[in-house]
Amino acid sequence: ENMELFEEICRRERCPYAVVGTATEEMHLTLTDEHFKNSPVDLPMSVLFGKPPKMHRSVERKAYDVEAFDGQGINLAEAAERVLKLPTVASKSFLITIGDRSITGHVVRDQMVGPWQVPVADCAVTTAAYDSYAGEAMAMGERTPLALVDSPASGRMAIGETITNLASAAIEKLSDIKLSANWMCAAGHPGEDEKLYDTVKAVGMELCPELGLTIPVGKDSMSMRTVWNDGDEEKSVTAPMSLVISGFAPVTDVRKSLTPQLLTDEASDLILIDLGNGQNRLGLSALAQVYQQVGQNVPDVDDSSALKAFFSAIQALNTEGLIKAYHDRSDGGLFATVAEMAFAGKTGVNLSLDLLADSEADVVPALFNEELGAVIQVASSDTEAVLAILSEAGLAEESKVIGQLNSNDSLDIAFDGETLYTESRTQLYRWWAQTSYEVQALRDNPECAKQEFDGLLDANNPGLSASLTFDINEDVTEPFANAFINTGAKPKMAILREQGVNGQIEMAAAFDRAGFEAVDVHMSDILAGRISLDEMKGLVACGGFSYGDVLGAGEGWAKSILFNNSTRDQFTRFFNRTDTFALGVCNGCQMMSNLSELIPGAEQWPHFVRNNSEQFEARVAMVEVQESPSIFLADMAGSKMPIAVAHGEGRAEFAAADQLDAIAQQQLVALKYVDN
Repeated sequence: ENMELFEEICRRERCPYAVVGTATEEMHLTLTDEHFKNSPVDLPMSVLFGKPPKMHRSVERKAYDVEAFDGQGINLAEAAERVLKLPTVASKSFLITIGDRSITGHVVRDQMVGPWQVPVADCAVTTAAYDSYAGEAMAMGERTPLALVDSPASGRMAIGETITNLASAAIEKLSDIKLSANWMCAAGHPGEDEKLYDTVKAVGMELCPELGLTIPVGKDSMSMRTVWNDGDEEKSVTAPMSLVISGFAPVTDVRKSLTPQLLTDEASDLILIDLGNGQNRLGLSALAQVYQQVGQNVPDVDDSSALKAFFSAIQALNTEGLIKAYHDRSDGGLFATVAEMAFAGKTGVNLSLDLLADSEADVVPALFNEELGAVIQVASSDTEAVLAILSEAGLAEESKVIGQLNSNDSLDIAFDGETLYTESRTQLYRWWAQTSYEVQALRDNPECAKQEFDGLLDANNPGLSASLTFDINEDVTEPFANAFINTGAKPKMAILREQGVNGQIEMAAAFDRAGFEAVDVHMSDILAGRISLDEMKGLVACGGFSYGDVLGAGEGWAKSILFNNSTRDQFTRFFNRTDTFALGVCNGCQMMSNLSELIPGAEQWPHFVRNNSEQFEARVAMVEVQESPSIFLADMAGSKMPIAVAHGEGRAEFAAADQLDAIAQQQLVALKYVDN
């Protein structure tokens, strides 16, 4: 009975569909072929969904001999450089900057942290609505390499890492977290079935019940082995048993999301909360991997109650406003954790290992073990109070003050009064970013990748900032409020979209907040005559990935206007009225640039073409507002602010070199890119 409505929605959204069958009460499946006038499939459902036998597996356990990790002769400086360059530890910037992280308008915390946009966030945070500080957090955990030695430990550590990541968000209680489990295994391969069984038992029947956590969803891939022949030789690759955990939780206040960015506003201490409690197991750590070793002893969740206490303590400290920065310890160990915090805060750190090592031989294990835990930054005046709260939670032995910030812009590590290691933050950052750069240079325009990589050498870069010439708290709608109340009519705003546009909801929310009546207008509404622009005061063409982009940015959308006489006339009338305004954002901006022949004064507008980097770019860039007649930027000239950009074709290309000069002379440049 809803078919007519469904068809109407599909027509409006340009969504192709086909009716392929009907549901019947009779438990029978029939597929008819109208061409051959027969039924290729005609069978009772009981045949299809009979009672299959339960799967049984007989497993012979297989013992593995693994050599102990040998740390003799490891040079601390060499180890630091090797570990920072390992892909699992190094910057993932090359992956992060090619995905849109701003769509929805709900994103509070993405991967990039702080004024220098360092990709070190522990978890993602979004708001639940445009008028709420409640939200949700998501994080992941995986320790697949550990499964080579101790598969149940790898599963427990995946759960543990998810929790230490999510602890950075304001979550009311641990049991609010829900988990999704992604299992991968080479089922049937000697030794792998037992690992799967033991890990499922350890996670599903032991650890999660102890923590009060549930795993309502997940998936599995049980054929993680491939075999092929190379001439007469048979070859194979078998992936280790793997559990990847995704954790989700409601957030009470998104503003209380902690990040690894060290703050330099007052004297502070760094406190390590070591849930491994000094065991410093190095098996399958990043350190072991870069020295081509495995190791017998791997990190594990030895005490679920300590993990529960840790989560509760971090939440309590966050609620009291006692934590300035937070970063969990994982790949790369304490060294990588502190280095990443220093990168995000653009500051130096002095580390003292006196409370973590008994002798100099313990220094490398203390720095590079990947036991569960976290480093928190607290104001020096609050250190005693914080340690007292951690002690009350039963974490006194696990919590130790390990360092402070320095003004040298270097990472200095000392033990027993002697400096064992010192390196500039800039050099460490270059090592950490180099792997990402090398991949980026192969994939994208290498010249652009090199420019970005070399930019990391600028120690004086002040980072993103906002310098505004207006009061951001001023209610710009107030002068018009009485007029709206008296007339009962807010100006109508067309929130214009086309197939593939995905930015219309936040756009509508923005104009609604600014006092307009936001009207959802699909291009099909205009083409079909359901809605007319004649009744609109404003028009905003929204962003997304609109159909027709194969012709170039926004070209397909623009052609649907230019090549339809009635629609072209309607847009021409709208642009020529003196009581209207229009805005194009992202794909909508690219589309409007192609309508310049319909828009008075737009003769010298540019087209938007592929980025020089030859890549989709999702960044946060600094812009300065210019003097212009733009109604959107009135009384804002001189303001400098960061804005999100996300596009593959965002480069303005003018038909002639003098067009940009002419536009600038007429003060028609509204925004200009500036550096930090």
